Amino acid sequence: MVKLLRPRTLLAVMLVLILAAAIYGFAAANTVPASTAGDGSGVISGYTISGIAYTLNASNPGNIDTVTFTIAPTAAGTVRIKLVNAGSTWYNCTNTAGAVSCTTTGAPVTTADQLRVVATN
Repeated sequence: MVKLLRPRTLLAVMLVLILAAAIYGFAAANTVPASTAGDGSGVISGYTISGIAYTLNASNPGNIDTVTFTIAPTAAGTVRIKLVNAGSTWYNCTNTAGAVSCTTTGAPVTTADQLRVVATN
């Protein structure tokens, strides 16, 4: 009991208490703005692609210049295509009331092994 009342021990206890109070004060000063979060589900419906046509380059028919097709529903705002399964090149398309045209100038016919269409409204 005498060791607990020594000035050195009392000073150490007081220092720990002051340090704890200071840390608590900084932690209590944190503010977090209000935010929202949610979880839900919805149906993802697909698009129907039809009337696919490939236009070959006039001077080098080994290259595809454009790919055109019809998309339904016609409200697709963003449409992109990919022609090579293992490739990473995606081509941008223009959708005009369901008539889609994709410029693929220089895409070799020999490597084209798929037509992958990704669309969203």
